[in-house]
Amino acid sequence: MSIRDAIDSEIAPLAALWRDAWMDGHAAHVPADLVALRTLDSFESRLRQAYPEIRVADENGALLGFHVLKGAELYQLFVAAEARGTGVAVKLIEDAEARLAARGVETAFLTCAIGNRRAARFYEKRGWRLARTLVEELPTKAGPYALEVWRYEKRLTT
Repeated sequence: MSIRDAIDSEIAPLAALWRDAWMDGHAAHVPADLVALRTLDSFESRLRQAYPEIRVADENGALLGFHVLKGAELYQLFVAAEARGTGVAVKLIEDAEARLAARGVETAFLTCAIGNRRAARFYEKRGWRLARTLVEELPTKAGPYALEVWRYEKRLTT
């Protein structure tokens, strides 16, 4: 498995991976009206906006997961269901942390849906700490959507 930059032709399959993983991890923890706004098109549009900041986990051409960075934020990190528990998420978060540190980020952050304990446990095992709860403005086709989330932080440099 390798972690590499995404290519434009991978946006659509990555959007499908993201939608499926997002629904699995978030649908039970966020309001139904936000779930309704998270269409396949919305994921694809957001990935196109994030390109070329997308890094993928690739194994012989199979896309297993991805991450997106935005400033000091690990903005998105998702793994396909079939790749969970295989170390893909660890490789992706290590890559993200290394890239953020190389950019001079001292303290990185990410947000996590309140109630998504699987993701929270993963972040905590990787040294991220729950810093606070805040209201985040999520982009949607209907405009910003206010959602209370957990903010995790990790010091990358000493």
